[in-house]
Amino acid sequence: MRANIVIAEDDVKQAELVRRYLEHEGHTVTVVEDGRAALDEVRRGEPDLLVLDVMMPRTDGLDVVRILRAEGREVLVLMLTARSTEDDLLLGLDLGADDYMTKPFSPRELTARVRTLLRRNRRSGGRATAPATAPAVEDEALSVGTLRIDPARHEVSVAGTPVVCTPGEFRILAAMATEPDRVFTRQRLLEELHGFDKYISDRTVDVHIMHLRKKIEHAPRRPARLLTVFGVGYKLTDPAKNARHAQT
Repeated sequence: MRANIVIAEDDVKQAELVRRYLEHEGHTVTVVEDGRAALDEVRRGEPDLLVLDVMMPRTDGLDVVRILRAEGREVLVLMLTARSTEDDLLLGLDLGADDYMTKPFSPRELTARVRTLLRRNRRSGGRATAPATAPAVEDEALSVGTLRIDPARHEVSVAGTPVVCTPGEFRILAAMATEPDRVFTRQRLLEELHGFDKYISDRTVDVHIMHLRKKIEHAPRRPARLLTVFGVGYKLTDPAKNARHAQT
């Protein structure tokens, strides 16, 4: 699966290393060293993928993504970032990046991510966008403790307080609420996002979970409702019920 790829990276050694690995995969690769050059190259060449460092001179990577999406350009974007905080990662994806990798990273992992992005993109015929009319999950309202999901009205609330969710976040919550305490794998949750979310990486699930915890958890860093089952996936549970069981 060959593609035209632009690498925007001001670290010359790192850019050269990534270039060699991608060319070994059969891709045509162009390297630029700042954000403005990245914008010019995408506008001129309409590449399949932009591997984009966040911290660059002239125009940083976040602004590059913001500008490209504002112009309606659908190039895939894989962001490289030394920032590892949740807010930084969410910001890049919210602006329209398709995946991210934190530095330092393995060049082999990067090439694997590139293959996955290109394969899924070609399978779907382009970057996934939400359909004009999304099929309903179920009309009946779902409750898990004080968390309530109303598919008919596309509403979520916690203890009566409304929670604003994106379509992808809503799909994840609605799916998990149909079977409380069931462990959902990342792959299973990713299936819920296809056609409803513009991001196409399996890491998208992790980011949505982080974002949802900010919205439905009292203490997002110590979740009691949306739990990680290490090595498997996530489950949605009723914290009050768990607390009662712990006391017995």
